[in-house]
Amino acid sequence: MATGIWVRLMHKTRIDRDTTVECTLDDWQEALEEACHKLDVPRPLLLPRHERDWEQFSQARFLREHFMEDVGFDRMEVEFIDPDKKKKNNPLYM
Repeated sequence: MATGIWVRLMHKTRIDRDTTVECTLDDWQEALEEACHKLDVPRPLLLPRHERDWEQFSQARFLREHFMEDVGFDRMEVEFIDPDKKKKNNPLYM
């Protein structure tokens, strides 16, 4: 897989549905819109907290209250995936 985002719709600890969309780290919001379209869910509200989480951790979590419409899952998790990048502080990659 090329670099992109992995979007998961979670119910408690279980993944209900997921999808991936190719993108760069900087254009993740456009990829999120495409992923929402693929999953047939509304796009969540993007708050400063989500921006900070993305900048620090390359991931963001959206709860039910971050959507204007009612959704059938507990949270949406968005994570940037770069298969060529080694994870920091992970002994498996050192």
